[in-house]
Amino acid sequence: MRSHSKSEIVFKSDNIGIVMQEDSDSERVSKSYIHEDQSSFNMLFLLSPDITLNALDCDTQLVFKKNQYILHYSSKESNAALWTDGQENLKYLHIQLNYRYVSNLIHPESNEEGAEILKSMIHNNFIFIQKATPPNMTVEMHMIIKEILGYSKTGMMQKLFIEAKIIKLLILIFEQFNEKNVLESPSNNPEMVKKFIDENYHRNIKAEEIGKLMGINQNVIRKEFKAKYHTTIAHYISELRMLKAKKLISDKEIMIKEIAIECGYEYIQNFTRAFKKKFGVSPEHLRNNK
Repeated sequence: MRSHSKSEIVFKSDNIGIVMQEDSDSERVSKSYIHEDQSSFNMLFLLSPDITLNALDCDTQLVFKKNQYILHYSSKESNAALWTDGQENLKYLHIQLNYRYVSNLIHPESNEEGAEILKSMIHNNFIFIQKATPPNMTVEMHMIIKEILGYSKTGMMQKLFIEAKIIKLLILIFEQFNEKNVLESPSNNPEMVKKFIDENYHRNIKAEEIGKLMGINQNVIRKEFKAKYHTTIAHYISELRMLKAKKLISDKEIMIKEIAIECGYEYIQNFTRAFKKKFGVSPEHLRNNK
């Protein structure tokens, strides 16, 4: 018996369509369909494991692991069926962009790099990284999708927000395919985690959240990170915050409480305790004796 299929239109404009598919009950088999317009680019992010995609117009079949994605160009209207018979319900995000919109973003007629990128997109070079392996979503991609799904404003603000996030997703995809040795394996996880921490250490982040975003057990992430960088995730986050705090402390126009918040501490007491443990003096003492 198939589960009840729920498709939610997240955003719709003349150039962009975003649909979130998530089944609503626990039946073992679920199935849904996606439609690709003529001359459209389609980003498909697979958010549950063991998803089979069957392109109905050419009878091409792909099987995806959880947190993989493809960027596919459709020259004509086409349809595909997606289903899973795994333990988790079918879940994916489909973002569709029309050709003119993407072309206007890249400007292939005015620069060689843009022309090469558009050519690669049209030839569907962003489906497999190597050896018919779909690329894995990065932590940043997960964060952007979470932001898209959680955005509550409508109208022009929503349009600008969605377009900015789509541009960021495209940049991340292009960067991922341009990097050498981009096939993700456990040995690549520490670098991904470090990059995520470097950009988000001011937030209240923990190994549990990073593991959930990457679809990897938090204990595996902790172990691999420590083996690579010879420190724990928590200690690395603390070091980044303290380095930032020491730089800001000399600016007497910034309140200590503001520095604490800027460095990821909700409570000034926790910030003061961590600062004194690191530098041997309180933030106030260091500021007043500079």
